[in-house]
Amino acid sequence: MAMDKKVTNINIKNKRATFDYIITDTYTAGIVLTGTEIKSIRLSRASLVDTYCTFINDELWVKNMHIAEYFYGSYNNHAARRDRKLLLERKELNKLKQSVKNPGFTIVPIRLFINEKGLAKLAIGLARGKHEYDKRETLKERDDKREMDRIRRNF
Repeated sequence: MAMDKKVTNINIKNKRATFDYIITDTYTAGIVLTGTEIKSIRLSRASLVDTYCTFINDELWVKNMHIAEYFYGSYNNHAARRDRKLLLERKELNKLKQSVKNPGFTIVPIRLFINEKGLAKLAIGLARGKHEYDKRETLKERDDKREMDRIRRNF
């Protein structure tokens, strides 16, 4: 008797990441979570605002990620902004660690989602910060695209 897993469309994005950074490489990492944390994520009670990744003892950790406390959690509820370990292959970790040593590069979380197996995954990106003129260019492109879509709908 096979149990059907409920497919959830949890897709929490970090909108500031693509605005503030130029993403050069992306990776999908697993996250070490407690029971109440995954339950909160399944209720879409998480945020990637002001979140970043850093290396501690050759391990990649995500810092400042907010996962709201689970409403039905008891005394063993989790802390909302604790550091969480990311799971990647050693080869990917070594490549990221070498890339971050270059000036101007950092690792930012892009998207938090639940895959088809029901596991929480974090899409992270190796990113380089944008200059102010790059940000203005991004805003201009977005406005132009919106205007073109508006014109197409009218005709």
